[in-house]
Amino acid sequence: MLRSPQFHRNWLDFRRVLHDWSRKKRYQPEIMDELIGLVKGPIDRHNGLVVSERRYGSCAVVGNSGILMQKEYGELIDGHEIVIRLNNARTERYERNVGVKTNFSFINSNILHLCGRRQGCFCHPYGANVPMVIYICQPTHFLDYTVCNSSHNAPLIVTDPRFDVLCARIVKYYSLKRFVEETRKPLDEWCSVHDGSMFHYSSGLQAVMLAVGICDKVSIFGFGKSASARHHYHTNQKAELKLHDYEAEYDLYHDLVNNPQAIPFITGTFKFPTAMVYQ
Repeated sequence: MLRSPQFHRNWLDFRRVLHDWSRKKRYQPEIMDELIGLVKGPIDRHNGLVVSERRYGSCAVVGNSGILMQKEYGELIDGHEIVIRLNNARTERYERNVGVKTNFSFINSNILHLCGRRQGCFCHPYGANVPMVIYICQPTHFLDYTVCNSSHNAPLIVTDPRFDVLCARIVKYYSLKRFVEETRKPLDEWCSVHDGSMFHYSSGLQAVMLAVGICDKVSIFGFGKSASARHHYHTNQKAELKLHDYEAEYDLYHDLVNNPQAIPFITGTFKFPTAMVYQ
């Protein structure tokens, strides 16, 4: 197996994509203006559409919170031009609450790593023709990407590392801001609360920021929590991961709806879409 021509090709592809990815990993706020070409363009091309600089008219980003079971938003979600779902969350049996339409899914590479263990790298809960946008959590997951990319009909699009860096900066800003305002403690104590170097934004946050870059209107569903709801509507996960600061991310969504110019690290020329959070 290790000496097979296919493995050799995969190994060369792995080295190439890893090199390109690591070379781009830097702070560059202008990346928000490039998301249409980097993400929307390949998806439109796959769907046989004319590729243009036009944003999608409306996008629904559907999170996985159990609060979705408290409302029947299915038809409202499906009424958007584009529906983005997270981490391959199931829709079957939950259609009235979460809808059935999926234009592309946004996943972290841990999900792809699990898919890579399956025959044919099966990772298509919404159909084999639905594209996936992937955030790379660990560089070794480029091996999974390399193997799976060769067997998928629909595009597998890795987020630009400049976009990853921007999202990380924005979320850390909101987390630090909330920590200081709530605790009145010095900033150097923040690390002990949020796992220090392990701190990271959630998949949902990056999916929302992606929609901000490619849509004229962004509707956010299934982001939030309730004592009477499960953490995820489709799993038995009991609690949040400590490496995320969901409250800080909710602060970001609040600014996105009410005062987008307050969001830091984004160029002043960037045009924010209108946004709405559905609880």
